[in-house]
Amino acid sequence: MQLPYSPQLNIEYLGRLFDNTSECYKLFWFQAILTKLDTGRDTFTYEELVDEMIAAAWYMVTEYHLNLGPKDNLEAVVKYISEATHFKPSEKKQVIVEYLRACEDREVLRLKKILIKNVPYRIHAPFIPKFTGPAWNVSERRLAEELNEQKRLMYYYSAFNGLETEIRLEPDWMVYLNRNKEIIMGWIQYKMITYLQKRNPSVPGISDKLSPPRERKLTKVIKYWRMLIELQPVHEIYHNELITTSDLSIDHFVPWSYVAHDEFWNLHPTTKRINSSKSNHLPDWELYFPLLAEQEYFSYRMLWQYERIRKEFRSCAEDHLNNSEVAYRLYRENQSMEVFREQLKEVVSPVYESARSSGFSNWVYTDESNDRIL
Repeated sequence: MQLPYSPQLNIEYLGRLFDNTSECYKLFWFQAILTKLDTGRDTFTYEELVDEMIAAAWYMVTEYHLNLGPKDNLEAVVKYISEATHFKPSEKKQVIVEYLRACEDREVLRLKKILIKNVPYRIHAPFIPKFTGPAWNVSERRLAEELNEQKRLMYYYSAFNGLETEIRLEPDWMVYLNRNKEIIMGWIQYKMITYLQKRNPSVPGISDKLSPPRERKLTKVIKYWRMLIELQPVHEIYHNELITTSDLSIDHFVPWSYVAHDEFWNLHPTTKRINSSKSNHLPDWELYFPLLAEQEYFSYRMLWQYERIRKEFRSCAEDHLNNSEVAYRLYRENQSMEVFREQLKEVVSPVYESARSSGFSNWVYTDESNDRIL
């Protein structure tokens, strides 16, 4: 991706900012600086930038269970705060930031200090190629003093005092970053996706997991299942409740927060209450996959039995069947229950196992107030 040219600045150095990214800190640190430009200020403390980093990582770690790196301290502080506060994954960013601003928890402060140990300085490495290994191995204060003597860096340091240390953006860089903010943010997100995909090789839809999801539209799938319910009684798979058209809800068998898609083979009807109860947990495979297969096979039989159901299915497929090979394997005509179940298993099982390996908890329905998370 080409960054915008500037006659005043060496953009080649900026383009190499993330060449050596063994951890995620540089990505989140620079993204925090870019985000903070909206305040109109050119000076920021380490702590407010670290708070921004934690808030930016919050959803992808707590909801999507993304791995940010081996023994990653940004991931560690997010998980610690989640356990300590019980904030929801969907908690508003400002609530997280305000909590961090007032937080005096020693463990949170300890992890924050780890996050500022290297990245505020080493992010400048492409701009000062003469700095070699030994030059970086000095105290943080000394390093800040030496960097302040360099020319043409993005920012410089003042009021050196741990988390209260300040960085001040240089005027030319301030103008460039503000002018090209959307392009640069897209570049950072591209680099973030590349980094996270390497750390989470079996996780689908990384690009959709950098921030809370957009509203999902399942209108066609709801209409399809309503038509089936009107033809024959349909019971949901978790508690065998009869589903009515007024209480119909569409569930992602493997949670949306993992798959980040609305593929038809992962969608099935349930009630609004039970769908809310299941939330983003993984249904117990041994208990519920056989029931899912039966329900999906019922849908399969109906679409080949009724022309109007088949027409509605084709409408669904336009938006919710994006892999032609999977579509053929599952929905071709004249399949027995045994063949269909095996085909469905081959599609769903790898995704299910990958979600389980990523930390999604096993779930068994008992009643609304006593679901079991195993």
